[in-house]
Amino acid sequence: MQTRHLGTQGLTVSAIGLGCMGMNWAYGPADEAESVATIRRALELGVNFFDTAEVYGPYKNEELLGRALGADRDKAVVATKFGFRFGPDGRIAGLDSSPANVRRVCDASLKRLGTDYVDLFYQHRVDPDVPIEDTVGALAELVREGKVRYLGLSEASAATLERAHAVHPISALQSEYSLFERGLEAEILPTCRRLGVGLVPFSPLGRGFLTGITQRAEELESSDFRAAQPRFQGDNFDHNRRLVDVVQQVAARHRVTAAQVALAWVLSRGVDIVPIPGTKRRRWLEENVAAIDLTLSTEDQDLLDWTFAPGAVSGERYGAAFQRLLDTASKN
Repeated sequence: MQTRHLGTQGLTVSAIGLGCMGMNWAYGPADEAESVATIRRALELGVNFFDTAEVYGPYKNEELLGRALGADRDKAVVATKFGFRFGPDGRIAGLDSSPANVRRVCDASLKRLGTDYVDLFYQHRVDPDVPIEDTVGALAELVREGKVRYLGLSEASAATLERAHAVHPISALQSEYSLFERGLEAEILPTCRRLGVGLVPFSPLGRGFLTGITQRAEELESSDFRAAQPRFQGDNFDHNRRLVDVVQQVAARHRVTAAQVALAWVLSRGVDIVPIPGTKRRRWLEENVAAIDLTLSTEDQDLLDWTFAPGAVSGERYGAAFQRLLDTASKN
């Protein structure tokens, strides 16, 4: 497995990571035994970068990852995230990136993960009610105490990233980036590169859409996160499915899968980019990891770039509630 650097502070990870969210949250029934086996198989394949969060479950995903890593914790680079408030029913009730909550979540996450440090600690969503300087200041204290090694933001705007980085170096920005979502190319990605911040794309397969085998929203279980996402609904699905036909055509020429083409495209965008495709099955993990060996031709990349030019995909990324959480400007 190749490795890549995230940021300029020394964080080195496998070139492809593993997103653990779907193992017990968002995408249907959990299968703990298979999820643990998938994490173990990832280590065998040289994948050492694992992504989780307090909100996944909530709490259960961190516990699962901690159990799966066990005595091999030091072979892994563990990333987790904070920043939500929860109601009595465990549902998201808002945002909270106050310094007090930063510390509370860190201590709780360490306990759930069964470790005494987090390699990469992200703010999950920018909190408009807390200045980013205050949040990063609290994170910097955790770094000095040895509880956290590197800092990250998730779904932050370029302006917020600039302000955060001025307080303490930010090693990674986690944001959605794929053929299906290229909104950060104009401003955010150049800002990352100017500051020396690595990019960690989540949903590099468009939440499965780019595999060519996903179902439309109307056919998914109501508990599936994608059922409420406009890109999977109605006419949007039909339009976007025609775009994916092009990915499948490229895949057929290379005798690989559409998922591998989509991941190879993300990997080709720069050595400072480390995608974290999520799966809870060893079969899909092995397929995803094999994408590291696929080299797309200039013609392939040009065709994909043109087909999935910014604005080509139909529908918003999220339903209204999650769309409002995006940091589209510097608000605090």
